[in-house]
Amino acid sequence: MPPKDTAKLSSKFQISIPKSVRATRHWQAGQVFAFVPKGEGMLLMPVPKREELSGLAREARSKDYRDRTDRV
Repeated sequence: MPPKDTAKLSSKFQISIPKSVRATRHWQAGQVFAFVPKGEGMLLMPVPKREELSGLAREARSKDYRDRTDRV
């Protein structure tokens, strides 16, 4: 991201996301975001709506499912 795409934390602890970032990511007013700690920084991720998740696990198998504990 170019250095011009920066924001300042206000006295009310609010940050305005630069227009170029919002436009590139197609973020809209009222959209919900999650803050994920990453080392010394923070990852900002939009929380998907329920209808955006529709069909995501269509091909998932419930039988013979392997979780992380039984992997080699």
